Amino acid sequence: MEHTPIRKLLLKLAPPVMLSLLIQSIYNIVDSYFVASYSSKGFLALSIIFPIQLLMTALATGTGVGITILISKMDGEGKKGSQDHIVKTGIFAGILNALVFAFLGCILIRFYYSISSNILTVQNLGISYAKIIFLLSPGLFVESVCTKIHQAKGNMMLPMAALVSGAILNVILDPLLIFGYFNLPELGIRGAAFATVFGQWISMLIVLIPLLKRYDLRSKISKHILVRIYLLGFPSIIMQSLYTLYIVGLNLILKLFSEDAVTALGIYYKLQTFFFIPLFGLQQVIVPIISYNYATKKESRVNQIAHDSLFISYFFMLLGVITFWLIPDPLMKIFHADQNVLKIGRIALRIIALSFLPAAYNLIYAVYFQGTNRGGDSLKVTVLRQILLFVPLAWLLHYQGLFFVWFTFPLTEMITSSYCFYLKKHKCL
Repeated sequence: MEHTPIRKLLLKLAPPVMLSLLIQSIYNIVDSYFVASYSSKGFLALSIIFPIQLLMTALATGTGVGITILISKMDGEGKKGSQDHIVKTGIFAGILNALVFAFLGCILIRFYYSISSNILTVQNLGISYAKIIFLLSPGLFVESVCTKIHQAKGNMMLPMAALVSGAILNVILDPLLIFGYFNLPELGIRGAAFATVFGQWISMLIVLIPLLKRYDLRSKISKHILVRIYLLGFPSIIMQSLYTLYIVGLNLILKLFSEDAVTALGIYYKLQTFFFIPLFGLQQVIVPIISYNYATKKESRVNQIAHDSLFISYFFMLLGVITFWLIPDPLMKIFHADQNVLKIGRIALRIIALSFLPAAYNLIYAVYFQGTNRGGDSLKVTVLRQILLFVPLAWLLHYQGLFFVWFTFPLTEMITSSYCFYLKKHKCL
């Protein structure tokens, strides 16, 4: 592998990861499509809850990362001891996450919707959806933990099968439960919530049952291991949670103009998934490759990895730019956008698309810094982009009007790109 041409290596390793990320996105996209077909206010409610679902995913994935590191470290060091206590404690962590999120979520969700929308119907629809998602969240949290345990052991196929199975069930159940086909109850947005959690529970069972057979879970839950899981996973949780914060901030600013502006942003985040997934897949793939080559002092290969990753990223991002500029209306009509949303979204998508190429540069170099032992620089880039620029710039620009708010995206990415370029040039390998 160390002599394999970089581009060939990336094209071999990245597609399976991209597919997994795509499958994970299907839940939200499918729900959005069918809910938008049923109710425009329901779609707005989903757009508002989207950042909270991202927060749930951040906590679930970050906890799983902590478990993966523990198991991989133990295996790498050749320790032959039982890992039963790690697996049991990890599963307990998933259940604990679900309980905490359900408790806090059900308490705070009404306040969250009250500040996010002035439409009572939207608030009520969103609250009913969110409570189902929160109360039945063990499917998401435990599945994520179990998936990471399998991946730590080199089993990539079972988690993939679990995600595919969950996605298929979600796709089948969405129209049945939302519209009440075949004499089933017409549940509307609540049907979308049930379809999502049923899919998550099926995925959970597929990855959980083999672990129950392989490991003795009669062992005690270790408080020490539990603390280590969260400490190791904490950076990942924080990094992913920042994404949630800036989307919430943007939603609150857009609400000052209209609910349709919030809807337009929600549609954008559904559509951009298809172009950013290859980039996110590359991010996951190149970190270990960069780390290995950096450790072996193969500087030319490290730089080649960054160069080829950017080439692949730019290809997909350019497709996104062209698509958003040429056919914004047909894209938004997928989610049954009305004329006012189309008017707002048409402008928004074209302006935001200007950010795609510099965004690719920023996201690749954020993980490039991680892989070259410059985690501090990576964190600086992330904080600059998602905390110091996005929301403050949007707030300043909103005084000029809604049209100017959309320029937050290209301005943020261009400033961040300049900073990344500076860091790269002034701190050489």
